[in-house]
Amino acid sequence: MARLRLASVATAASPDPACLLPAAIQIDDTDTPADVVDALILSAFADGRQPYARTARLNELRPGATLTPPGARTLRAAGDDGREARLAAGDGWTLRAVRWRSGSAEVTVTAITDELAGSVLDDVVAGAAADRSRGSADGRVTIGFWHHAERRGAWRSPRTVSVEPWARIRGNYASSTAAALGRLMALTPDTLAGRLILLYGPPGTGKTTALRSLADAWLPWCGTDCVLDPERLFTEPGYLMEVVLDDEDDQDLGLWRLLLLEDCDELIRDDAKRASGQALSRLLNLTDGLLGQGRHVLVAISTNEDIRVLHPAATRPGRCLAQIEVGPLPPLEAAAWLGRAGGVTSAMTLAELYARRNAREPVSSAQPPASVGLYL
Repeated sequence: MARLRLASVATAASPDPACLLPAAIQIDDTDTPADVVDALILSAFADGRQPYARTARLNELRPGATLTPPGARTLRAAGDDGREARLAAGDGWTLRAVRWRSGSAEVTVTAITDELAGSVLDDVVAGAAADRSRGSADGRVTIGFWHHAERRGAWRSPRTVSVEPWARIRGNYASSTAAALGRLMALTPDTLAGRLILLYGPPGTGKTTALRSLADAWLPWCGTDCVLDPERLFTEPGYLMEVVLDDEDDQDLGLWRLLLLEDCDELIRDDAKRASGQALSRLLNLTDGLLGQGRHVLVAISTNEDIRVLHPAATRPGRCLAQIEVGPLPPLEAAAWLGRAGGVTSAMTLAELYARRNAREPVSSAQPPASVGLYL
């Protein structure tokens, strides 16, 4: 991308460091117009005309958000793959706004005074940030998806996902599992007895569906984020701190956040301490150690492992808010789910039940074995 080069030159003594390090922008054929916008916001700041700068990252935007104050003059506008950049200016300030395809954005303001920079930025954020009021609409909930990008570091992309209210999907689970999940759905901040949630059981039993329903049930008091690369989250302290400290506004409002870590068998197996180094220790530190102190963070882990092979530190009372086995439906309950009096002789997973009810077969190129001696 375009680079700001600072070249030392001989000059008279000056209290302004801009006189010692004049700025020059270098552009080559690998740069895009959006990269140029990124560099131009530094111009007035680097030469001292606007020596104050403020930056804000917006994870979610209101529909139709412009990211510029009313009456601003647009100086540059550019778009490339998945990114739109705009440079605008007003009386005594300059603004650079970048909007990504994920729905997130970053706004930087430089100005002649710190108060002006903060005021312009606050106006933009107030007009662009998504409504943080809690409550799902039409069976959809916004979940933030975290990943570590090589160029941008820790990054959160909000996505709206469909959810089913717990009352509607309760029958998809064995009666003992449904009772435990129902108690979990009904929890409030005042009734939490731990910060780690474990859902375990074979694939296809509905663990992810239950977690989406949990995000809906807890929405009035808890937001939900999903970490796509949990193995990296707990091996890189910088990434972990970015994720844990991201929700300052929610923390100020007393709201909680649920981090979803799916299929994290390697983090919580009995041999996790030896196999994953400090990853398990950091996970436990987040749930009830120093790292988690003062942070309203809950962690939900889904795993295909049996509870008996999980590390005892992860399942001990006081740390583990819930440990729920999500298994197949017993034969009688599976038959009731299908609406058939008979024909079910063994336990069935939720995936198997849907496949049988919809009479769907997987697309396959496998051929039945040829009879022995067919060509003899």
